[in-house]
Amino acid sequence: MAIGTPKSLSECKRFFCEPSSPKQRQYEALRAYFAEERPSAEVARTFGYTPGSFQVMCHHFRREENPSFFLTPQTGPHAQPQKSAARDLIIELRKNNHSIYEISAILKSKETPLSPTAVREVLKAEGFAALPRRLDEERPDGLRPTVEAVADVRQLSLASRRFETKCGGLFLFVPGIVALNLEGLAKAAGLPGSKMIPGSHALRSMLALKLWSVERRSHVMPHVADQGLSLLAGLNAIPKRSFLSEYSSRVGHRQIVKLQAAYHKQIDRKALFPGDSFNLDFHSIPYFGEHPSVQCHYLAMRSRRQKCVLTFLAQELDGRAFCYSNADIRKGEESEEIFRFIDFWKRVHGERPRHLVFDSKLTTLANLARLDKMNITFMTLRSRSPKLKKEVASVPASAWRKIELDVPTRKYRFPKVYEQSVQIEKRTFRQLFIEDLGHDVPTIMLTNDSKSAKNLVTRYAKRMLIENALSDAVRFFHMNALSSAVGLKVDFDMALLVIASGLYRQLADKMRGYEDAQAKRIFRDLIDMPATVTVGDSEVTVKFHRRAHLPIIIDSGILDSRAKVPWWDGRTLRMHA
Repeated sequence: MAIGTPKSLSECKRFFCEPSSPKQRQYEALRAYFAEERPSAEVARTFGYTPGSFQVMCHHFRREENPSFFLTPQTGPHAQPQKSAARDLIIELRKNNHSIYEISAILKSKETPLSPTAVREVLKAEGFAALPRRLDEERPDGLRPTVEAVADVRQLSLASRRFETKCGGLFLFVPGIVALNLEGLAKAAGLPGSKMIPGSHALRSMLALKLWSVERRSHVMPHVADQGLSLLAGLNAIPKRSFLSEYSSRVGHRQIVKLQAAYHKQIDRKALFPGDSFNLDFHSIPYFGEHPSVQCHYLAMRSRRQKCVLTFLAQELDGRAFCYSNADIRKGEESEEIFRFIDFWKRVHGERPRHLVFDSKLTTLANLARLDKMNITFMTLRSRSPKLKKEVASVPASAWRKIELDVPTRKYRFPKVYEQSVQIEKRTFRQLFIEDLGHDVPTIMLTNDSKSAKNLVTRYAKRMLIENALSDAVRFFHMNALSSAVGLKVDFDMALLVIASGLYRQLADKMRGYEDAQAKRIFRDLIDMPATVTVGDSEVTVKFHRRAHLPIIIDSGILDSRAKVPWWDGRTLRMHA
């Protein structure tokens, strides 16, 4: 054993008088004070403490039962029993060219479990080097990742067969999807496609994933092996995440507008979108990356401005489904978005929307005068400026009028209203101050509607429907889960949201007790159920497994309907319980 150069007497003295370790310095200082009885101030100055901190240290030392200044040697066995017991078996398995993961799995089956890290440590201690990387065919037989087929419509097999699918409830949407004529929609919008995946099949695949509430494009991978999902899309396999992400990047905003227009022309407008009144709102989808094209907008959920993709959504009051979306909005264009929606509705349906309800942030006061000139009835709120607050406070108590809302379940049914006329951009509007509506400060409503104050307040209370719908879209359709760094993909995702929400509303209207249900509840009770699918020569039979809410589907009569599916070579879909 080698011995170092011996220290000099001065170095040994310095070790005790000038300790470098904090614990040794505390020990020497306390020893000088208590054992050598040196003054407190002198000890503190000698060992580098302030007088106050040294007194605190002495205080703690007096009250500490077992102060520790020296290392205590560890007791007990230094060996690891589990490694020692499995060492011989590990060496034997490595000599047979087993990897550390295979060895760990074998040890687990022999009830002597060791993690791969522990196995690696044993082999390293015994001098074994890592195995060279092996080909798949050189590895022992066992569970391995499967390589699924590439999506190709030409490889779709409609041969007679039977299989199980977890996505059985999606077949309830097939009659509605057939009625939409996605082939016509894709052609009218000019959606891109190829011989392997035509535009209509790509649209159907992405719509199926949206109906099944798949959060992100990357989360499609657990579903690529489900034969039911691929059969519904009309492909041999669902496209992988790389295709879906790239495909949405190839769809421009003009194509998305054409897609929504074609969708409106294809549906039964009177049933889904009567068009009497619309709720309008913005929603900011947060983005946490560094992409330069994403601008900062106000994010209500965080009460601050940050990078967001701003989306505009319109909801029809009676149909309760989204009827229009736009995520291609740049800063400074927000106030004009309401007129883009008006132009879209007139171009598609030949008339302007008759009634619009929105909040104060949607557009400017000058644009309210434009709406009035266009003979469009609107209802909105005004920002509570200090001047308006002072005006509300000056209204005498005798001027307020109490009204009763025809909403039995509402907590605040008896608000007080004060009405006056105001001039904005040389146009006269009705301004209502509303108290006792459930807010700490009065609500200020601005409108050109001639209905009674009672009807106006009741209608504006229904504007909560779009906020509830947005909340449902965020939770169920994963509206806040950005699939890309640019707004273009979000724009296409919002168009899919419009179509998917319409299909959910059409299905809910057929189910008793689900007319007002949100998509999350509809999916949980009626859609999320497995099924057995049988492909025959002339029909495709879907037999749903027993579920608690299956009688609701049976009573709706939807199982009695038959639909010829074009992408199944005209085979008929038949569903039964």
